[in-house]
Amino acid sequence: MEDLFTTEFLLYLGVGFLAQFVDGVTGMAHSVIANSFLLSLGIPPAQSSASVHATRTLTSLASALSHFRLGNIEKGLIKRLLITGMLGGVVGVLLIGQLPGHYLTPFVALYLLFVGGRLLWKTLKKREEIDSPEASKGLALHSGIGGFLDSLGGGGWGPIVTGKLLSDGYEPAQTVGTVNLVKFFITAVQTVAFIVTIGIGDYWRIILGLIIGGILAAPPSAMLCKKLPSKWLLVGVGILIMALSLRTLLGLLL
Repeated sequence: MEDLFTTEFLLYLGVGFLAQFVDGVTGMAHSVIANSFLLSLGIPPAQSSASVHATRTLTSLASALSHFRLGNIEKGLIKRLLITGMLGGVVGVLLIGQLPGHYLTPFVALYLLFVGGRLLWKTLKKREEIDSPEASKGLALHSGIGGFLDSLGGGGWGPIVTGKLLSDGYEPAQTVGTVNLVKFFITAVQTVAFIVTIGIGDYWRIILGLIIGGILAAPPSAMLCKKLPSKWLLVGVGILIMALSLRTLLGLLL
């Protein structure tokens, strides 16, 4: 037992807590934070993405349950996001070794930069709530694309889907809660596909640390998401989406 709680393990736990806390509040960035950390350790991209998804299966479940208890779920959105998101995720896993995913990266980053800017502009100008979940178009397509890109690069579902929903006027806390709930099912399917196709290697200690840290972060992040004023939550999400996109674009240029 003493061999488990090493300084390295506490670092994994801290990264897991940070990744899930940000994700639980904003509905995104878990994969970006965790995947960047694993890649910095020299873990191959495919195995890194697989490890992140294995971690996120349990952390997203903990987050979803926390949001559900607080009423941060929009039931009408679940069926519009779930099926295509799962299909896109599985297709991405099956093609991760064959598709030049890095060619897609700049286009996705530019699109997300636009989404973040649009969300900020609408929030700071005047935001109008929509009356019905049926009023927003293209959610299934965005979910499928988000799941597909998420499998390829260990990120994409949160920014694409959360950004789309919030820019269309959905209530922030329910958007984040619903995205986290659907994320659990998508990630579970992706994880099974990863294990069957490429495995996750001997990274159980890293995965365990990320999982424990993420589970610890789930309740307080859901609570904060519920209590934050909608306008400031929207502004924070918009800035985060733009920052992640700019980080990606700068990384391609340098």
